[in-house]
Amino acid sequence: MPATPASLLETLVPPAVPADIRLVVTDMDGTLLDDAKRMPDGLWPVLAELRRRGVLFSPASGRQYATLARQFAEVAEGMVFIAENGTYVVRDGVELGSDPLERFVAAGVARTVRRLAADGVDVGAVVCGKRSAYVERADEAFLAEVRKYYVEHRVVEDVTAVEDEVIKVALFDFGPVERTTAPALEAFAATHQVVVSGEHWVDVMNGTAGKGAALRGLQRELGITPAQTMVFGDYLNDLEMLDAADWSFAMSNAHPEVVRRARHLAPSNNDNGVLRTISRVVGIPL
Repeated sequence: MPATPASLLETLVPPAVPADIRLVVTDMDGTLLDDAKRMPDGLWPVLAELRRRGVLFSPASGRQYATLARQFAEVAEGMVFIAENGTYVVRDGVELGSDPLERFVAAGVARTVRRLAADGVDVGAVVCGKRSAYVERADEAFLAEVRKYYVEHRVVEDVTAVEDEVIKVALFDFGPVERTTAPALEAFAATHQVVVSGEHWVDVMNGTAGKGAALRGLQRELGITPAQTMVFGDYLNDLEMLDAADWSFAMSNAHPEVVRRARHLAPSNNDNGVLRTISRVVGIPL
């Protein structure tokens, strides 16, 4: 793998026969969506053509399943959603797999967030269950961030007492999460996944969880190889997912570690990079 991947649109000659892609998996924020959180122009016709060709398109996101299902409502039938950073995989409303987080771990993370907040860190926890997300902070600034990713959410008095199967705990820090909040979770990192998923978000998940594990499970179930898989990502929670595909793409404005890990660069999320790359490799005109 090259130290710095080459830009696909600069170096790849369109194949005489389109590549044998059977599965396209893309992160959402910073990847498929532009910085204003908008779906790219031309997405629905491309998804229709992929479906016609028998290519499965799968969003893989830290977002909640309910949020993803709403975003793709008009084309959701038959689509596999890799939700909650891979901890919850659903197709047509039926769970294909999940990797729940132990309740005592979720409670420990919540208590850590409370201590950080008491010390003046502007942070809040989102305890993510299969039915809903749960938060203790009720200020509008925090809830506005939660709504972007968790359409099903509830404000509760104590997130450690919710009656739901917890699959991860997401933390939102109004400052750079890698400076303050992520280091405070080091005690959990020895046994669990502590994954920075954005400038302000970090997730704590079971040690066996992640987008990469979910994708590999999906490949096994469907009989699809890494050579038949195309993956797009931009942030650290996408790294293992990129490893599961021969056609792995970092967005040109991705985190530097993601750029180093991917085999190719795609144009940025603000330049319709996912669809332009699919068009080039699979041979679908935009």
